[in-house]
Amino acid sequence: MTKHEPYSRLRICVITHHSEARVWLLSTPGTSYAFRLDADDTPRHVHWGRPLTLEQAVVIAADLPYEDPGGDDPGGEEYVVEGGLRFGAQSLTVRFDDGVRGFEWRFLSHTVEDGLLTLSFTDRVRSLGLDLHYRLRDGHDQIERWAVLTADEPVDVLRFDSAAWTLPARDDYRVSHVVGEWGREFQLQRDRVPVGETVFTSRLGITGQHAGPWLMLDAQDAAEEHGEVWSAALAWSGSRRITLRRDPYGRASWTGGFGHEGLVWKLAAGERLETPVFTGLYAPDGFGGTSRRWHAYVEREVLPARPAERPLIFNSWEATEFDIGEKQQTELAELAAGLGVEVFVVDDAWFGARTSDMAGLGDWWPNPDRFPNGLGPLADHVRALGMGFGLWVEPEAVNPDSDLFRAHPDWILHQDGRTRTQRRHQHVLNFARRDVREWAVEWLVRTVTELDVVFLKWDMNRPFSEAGQPGAADPDRVWIEHTRGVYEVMDRLRAARPGLYLESCAGGGGRADLGVLARADQVWTSDNTDAADRVSIQHGHCQLLPARTMGAWVTDSPHGFTARPTSIRYRFHVSMAGAMGIGGNLRNWSEEDLAWARMLVEQYKRIRPVVHGGVQYRLEHDAVQYLTEDEVVVFQFQPSALTRSVARTRLKGLDPDARYRNETTGAVHEGAVLLSHGLPPLLPFDWTSELVHLKRVSR
Repeated sequence: MTKHEPYSRLRICVITHHSEARVWLLSTPGTSYAFRLDADDTPRHVHWGRPLTLEQAVVIAADLPYEDPGGDDPGGEEYVVEGGLRFGAQSLTVRFDDGVRGFEWRFLSHTVEDGLLTLSFTDRVRSLGLDLHYRLRDGHDQIERWAVLTADEPVDVLRFDSAAWTLPARDDYRVSHVVGEWGREFQLQRDRVPVGETVFTSRLGITGQHAGPWLMLDAQDAAEEHGEVWSAALAWSGSRRITLRRDPYGRASWTGGFGHEGLVWKLAAGERLETPVFTGLYAPDGFGGTSRRWHAYVEREVLPARPAERPLIFNSWEATEFDIGEKQQTELAELAAGLGVEVFVVDDAWFGARTSDMAGLGDWWPNPDRFPNGLGPLADHVRALGMGFGLWVEPEAVNPDSDLFRAHPDWILHQDGRTRTQRRHQHVLNFARRDVREWAVEWLVRTVTELDVVFLKWDMNRPFSEAGQPGAADPDRVWIEHTRGVYEVMDRLRAARPGLYLESCAGGGGRADLGVLARADQVWTSDNTDAADRVSIQHGHCQLLPARTMGAWVTDSPHGFTARPTSIRYRFHVSMAGAMGIGGNLRNWSEEDLAWARMLVEQYKRIRPVVHGGVQYRLEHDAVQYLTEDEVVVFQFQPSALTRSVARTRLKGLDPDARYRNETTGAVHEGAVLLSHGLPPLLPFDWTSELVHLKRVSR
């Protein structure tokens, strides 16, 4: 092996190793990531930021201290284990049967193959192996990391994170993340990082509406289009924990993975445990550049492979709620088809004894009183109208008042001797069980096949409680295996029905993460469809995830949730900024509103390739822009005349030497003028919006 040996000669991403200095350098199109092994085999972070050569990384590594300036914490470790003078948040904490804890590094080997670097370690005394994985994707600046633990003797795993990330020393740090609740998901928040530890967690068993599984950090100096931003996103849809640390010496780091405090996972001799992927990204061009890099990565490396454009759906929930039947669904389908809808989705209450949320979950056959001949006649009629047929399901939940629960009361998450707590009159089915997964796959595949379902909305409205599996040797493993079981069922369903569109829903936007989006085409962003509230919800969603993943309905005015009246034009424009759907009670819409809807649907279909396939820029004054090589789409939103700005909205990313024609007015604009002077402000009225569609024209 030479001193400077490139292991991967991919077109853009390269992994190199300096054997004497024990330094590895991971080079992406726009960044470098470096770490080293100390003399005692401890992996230590060296660099994450702008591009470096291997020789430069070696120089930096040689200048780094081996100990913390305070002498009580090594600091800057690539993956923090328990043991020695380590008192911060640890990535790995284990306890052996004799009570011995911790891990002492001993390096075994490394391999590089097809952009994947694997470093293998073992404990110096005990029979425990640890592999650290790093994967680069050609054309992207993201670094995917995960870990694998292999036990050759019994061990309790108290914490096992996917990766730890270290930032360069700065005078200050700020963390950007999303917070929220039901009906108010994805609220962007930026906070100064305090000295100490801040924990971002979900103990719900699902991703949750309260916090997203990602962080972005900057040194309090980044803006939308400039400044360094470091970020990471966990590809996991269950319980999780990310611990952010700022030390007194000007450094910040975080470690994260599945699980939360209090859980113990038992590994028997010969068992292995693999973490989900925790992907990191450095961007030198602000929060906008960070978002665009994440969008490109999610679109090309995470989402199921299919064309970018998502179908225009109608969903019956807000029109009918639990009071549904064949006649009324048929009426809605005919009205939806008249607007140009592409898929008609029947929501809750089509099955079992489901006339409210108190019964029927788990009994997945058509309600004979509401659909005497099953759903087949309705599905056939929907297809005869030129639309695809879609369905809502909630496979992970069961009502106690159901045939399924009466037959299999032990299929739910529960603990012996403890109350089986209900929420929404339901329990969570234990998808860690093989028989539960086989049951779910059987009825899901059969249902979507018999009805030729093209769009499935997979809901999950219930956090975990009494999460256990009596009799299991490792009862806490249910927190991992349930999520993996959900993934397995989704994967098998998609394999059986390759063309099926899948939407992830969890009481609104409670399951939006890179793990589920490897299987689902889009996310139901929020049960709150009020267009005024949706602007901030969609703003937060798109910090990490692209517009094509963002389900957004046009519903009624006044809104049933907020009682706020908004114009049909404003409602459509807000929904057009994502994967638009329609969910209002069309039977109550006026002829004028239906005419507006037909026109706006036609307009949406013209701009959809740009919104779903273009690059997104966030503009001033609540405006958002989508750009392809030859087309531009801009949405401007003004909720209140009292907060109206008279400044023009400047566009981004255009060719200053090109000319662009407004497809509505026919006016032609110079690219340089749009970049420097922008679009005129909106009129001084409440709930005003504007859609501008520009096409590049030759001179």
